[in-house]
Amino acid sequence: MVLASAFSVVGCHGQTPAASAVLPPETARRVEILIRQRTKITPDDTLKIGPRLPSEIPGYDKIEVEITAGADKSGPIPFLLSKDGRTLAQFNTYDISKDPKALVSDAGRPGRGGPASAPVQIVLFDDLECPYCARMHKQLFPALTDRYGSEVHIVYRDFPLSQHPWAVRAAVDVNCVAAQSGSAYWNLVDYIHAHAGDFGGEEKSIQKANDQLDQLAKDEAKKIGLKPAALTTVDACIKKQDDSEVKASVKVGEGLDIEATPVLFINGEKLEGAYPLEDVFRMVDGALLAAGKTPPPPYVPPVPAAGTVAGAAKTGN
Repeated sequence: MVLASAFSVVGCHGQTPAASAVLPPETARRVEILIRQRTKITPDDTLKIGPRLPSEIPGYDKIEVEITAGADKSGPIPFLLSKDGRTLAQFNTYDISKDPKALVSDAGRPGRGGPASAPVQIVLFDDLECPYCARMHKQLFPALTDRYGSEVHIVYRDFPLSQHPWAVRAAVDVNCVAAQSGSAYWNLVDYIHAHAGDFGGEEKSIQKANDQLDQLAKDEAKKIGLKPAALTTVDACIKKQDDSEVKASVKVGEGLDIEATPVLFINGEKLEGAYPLEDVFRMVDGALLAAGKTPPPPYVPPVPAAGTVAGAAKTGN
């Protein structure tokens, strides 16, 4: 038995009513018929309709309904019943005092664009082996930073999917480098998303992909000019393959009902899937307006230089 989602279960404290508060049989019957019509409960399911209780809504009392289907019991589900017994309503309150931007934090991740205090924070849950993530990444960069500059702060959080065999390895390796250099981290993310199909060779060997990722991370650490002590730390981190940080990020994502990638949170507003860039711009513009900022002019993609391939991935910041 599935109850209609409109009837949200809200915890309420029971009260002992006066005998006069018990609903007349005819009114209780009308309430029951309406609920049965608007839910998927079966004739075998039973409804228990409570008495009138005080409510905070003028002209209405509160009643509570319990629905039992076999061993399952819902409720109590609160409804509002008008004083004259002619109108049944449902009213829920939601706490919007907390800034949606705080729904998911950057958690110290390497950022792109503006500082962490930028008016718009974009958090993207990413899988480095996911082709849809690669498509989204190619759309976002450099378009986001070109259009918004320091007005947006962008971070990626790890959410490798189980069906992608080297995604966890990639996340661990880039995080090893991220601990030493944010720019090197983004160089790696750019490269891996642009060349994900090349890892593992023609035979798509997992071991070969892992070895390639390890070497790529080590080479980037050297290229960025890390000192010997930092290089040693990166090498040790890659060798250890501690995935606890990645698992913690996945747990955060699961707590936000993420099941697939990519998923963006733009000042707390959720966007699931590789949507067109125009949709991302529209959400960022809305977040800027809410922050009292004027969105920049429409984005004009740069014209590729002679001899380059349009749409090629841009590395670095």
